[in-house]
Amino acid sequence: MKFGGMVATKIDDWQMFPYLEELGYNAGWVPDSQMIWSDCYATMALAAQNTTTLRLGTGVAIAGTRLAPVTAHSIASINRIAPGRVFLGIGTGHTAMRVMGQNPMPPSAFRDYLRVVRGLLGGEEVEFQGKPIKFLDRELECINTEHQVPIYVAANGPKALAAAGAYGDGRIGAGNEPYGLLTKNLGRIRRGAEEAGREIGDDFHTSVLTFACVLKPGEELTSDRVIEETGAQVISSMHFWYEIYRQRGNDGFILAEVRDVWEDYKAYVESEMPEARRHQILHTGHCAFLPPAERRFITPAMIKASGGLVGEPDEIIARLRELENAGLREIALLPPIAVARSNFKEFAEQIMAKY
Repeated sequence: MKFGGMVATKIDDWQMFPYLEELGYNAGWVPDSQMIWSDCYATMALAAQNTTTLRLGTGVAIAGTRLAPVTAHSIASINRIAPGRVFLGIGTGHTAMRVMGQNPMPPSAFRDYLRVVRGLLGGEEVEFQGKPIKFLDRELECINTEHQVPIYVAANGPKALAAAGAYGDGRIGAGNEPYGLLTKNLGRIRRGAEEAGREIGDDFHTSVLTFACVLKPGEELTSDRVIEETGAQVISSMHFWYEIYRQRGNDGFILAEVRDVWEDYKAYVESEMPEARRHQILHTGHCAFLPPAERRFITPAMIKASGGLVGEPDEIIARLRELENAGLREIALLPPIAVARSNFKEFAEQIMAKY
């Protein structure tokens, strides 16, 4: 199992990446959310220049905000600074698109986007919008496609999972999936690869975005410390659930054990957030901080339902063993900004060192 740190992108705090390297993390993931945080590629350039072993990549780049050739060019530019330790995480866009009042990129367009990016990063000429394109003037050595940039596709739905198999070198999922769902989704990726004439080998990288809080002996999920370390991520799950509920027109996917909290949250959103600006207000604090008005929704049941690695060290290690046996290869942790350093440090000392 490898361990990554996902950092709420703040360009003048690039020092977080050398810190992750010092703690023993394998990767630094740099989110792409243009209406909230700093630019991911500018931040990654600073991280690349100031680290030596840490793998660096987008976590994840948003297909809908840049043309495919631009994304390929941006990550290939970073690969000039840190050759061989750069990867591209790429997705259709949840928060980055929705905070602009837009929907994520449709699956068919996303699949074609991956085709273009994969071809260009492989040094190939590809068809783009009806025209052949390729990187030009390579003798200037402005980008690097000689060292492979693995593509990790953000995928939870069946079509995105199939696209990950067709064009990806790995997959990043959202939230810790139960053993059965994780193995089922890996099967969907393999079938997607077979349909595209590819074969998924043991080197196909499987990762998950989640969060963690190592409990002290006897510590309750209601403690202020636990809420400070998990609340931003838990409420972001509810933000996502509300978007899915609005998209589908029903909330049948909500777990019974958190139905009461969900109904309270739904009423709060619809009474406190005007429809015309709901797309902006809904995602306040996205994974970075917990809005005070939403603290009441962080219940023990919600913490458990959000799928984070929350428990005493032996519990978390046992859970990681189970996930690894199911085929998971990397955990990427995204803690709130205020406690990021202490959260990363405690996980490294209490979990990584003992794993």
